[in-house]
Amino acid sequence: MTDVDVAIVGAGVAGLTTAYQLGKAGCEARVFEAADVVGGRMTTLREDGYLIDTCAEQMAERGYDETWRLLAELGVGPTAAPPIGRGIAMWRGRARPGVAQTRGLITGAGLSLRARLDAARLIRGAFDTGRPESSALGGATVAEFAAPHHPDLMNYLLQPIVSGFFGWDPARSAVAPLLALLTAVGPPPTWRAYRDGMDTFARALAAKTDVTTGFPVDRVVDDGASARVLSGTREISARAVVLAVPAPVAARLHPGHDSAFLRECSFTPVVKAHLLLDRPLGGPDYALMVPAAENGTVSTVIFDHLKHPGRAPEGRGLVTLMAHPAVVPELLDASDEDVASRLTGAAEPLVPGLRSATRRAIVRRVRHAAPEATPRALALRAGFEADLGRGVVDYAGDWVFLSPCSEAAVRSGLRAARRLAGRVVQPAEEGGGR
Repeated sequence: MTDVDVAIVGAGVAGLTTAYQLGKAGCEARVFEAADVVGGRMTTLREDGYLIDTCAEQMAERGYDETWRLLAELGVGPTAAPPIGRGIAMWRGRARPGVAQTRGLITGAGLSLRARLDAARLIRGAFDTGRPESSALGGATVAEFAAPHHPDLMNYLLQPIVSGFFGWDPARSAVAPLLALLTAVGPPPTWRAYRDGMDTFARALAAKTDVTTGFPVDRVVDDGASARVLSGTREISARAVVLAVPAPVAARLHPGHDSAFLRECSFTPVVKAHLLLDRPLGGPDYALMVPAAENGTVSTVIFDHLKHPGRAPEGRGLVTLMAHPAVVPELLDASDEDVASRLTGAAEPLVPGLRSATRRAIVRRVRHAAPEATPRALALRAGFEADLGRGVVDYAGDWVFLSPCSEAAVRSGLRAARRLAGRVVQPAEEGGGR
């Protein structure tokens, strides 16, 4: 007899979705989370009336079918995640609006005419966020894909997007997952932000599941017919375990799964400084992409109070600065004061008055922010997914699809639950119990 049917490690949306679906199927599922709050990479801090999204910044109206279905099921309506209604600008001497929008192909959005024509061709071809390796682009990196085109395509579109959204190095990450995601989610003004913080979805799922926070897992042991979750002197036995944590963490917790994909599925780290302002700055766009050619320290400026007015108290502002991937390694171990000073100083020319308006800075370091989607990992992905469900240890997370978005995490959780429901629930019902 085991303590629980399924033990799920990680209370991000992948793990919580898995638990929620298994519960609907009649399975006793319990989630164990190292942090004191749920959400994983979709957590929100609440400080002095500010809502601070620590990693994920937005979701999409399009391409998030499973997310919207689950939200409706949980009673979370569309008004809980209103459209941002604002676009993204590219910095090229000044903020140039229209990034990833049709109007940007006319106004430029920082691109020369030749580069605009190249950008218009980007969306040609078949892309699949569930099977990114199926693209005709194969394992070409972002840099390799851009090489035959006008240099502006790389310098003032692709590099700022991959570095500013995912912390990617264009020379390391494959382009197919990027284009699959960009073509799925539609233009930025249609993107949405949860009114009460990006942890809204996770909190709604957690309210319907059994979650234990403050429970850091040290190791998962596969005993053949069952598995054990070890945390210090505590031990939880389960008929199955789902590791819903970033791939490098999963590989460390369960080294017995000798998977080439797990070894190759690296993640990029992100460092952010959230600046609590005494007045709102910026506009009209809610985000500013900053090319490495213009500024090698800051990659993205997000005006959170423009993303949704509830992110800051009335008359105040909230700005998030995301560090450029090239400086992240040194900032990971720097003091909060040094990180905030360096990023704020680099962003001052982009947002005049930023330093004087800052009342307080909160620094966040996310060591596993997004799956890096290297060509090697892309080549191994389909084989890894095909083998899932054959043992007592399973996996969930956006990295299973090499698609850095919460919809991929949700889909992976749904699939993990489907794989386990028949194997774990049915025998229990037939046998009269666990």
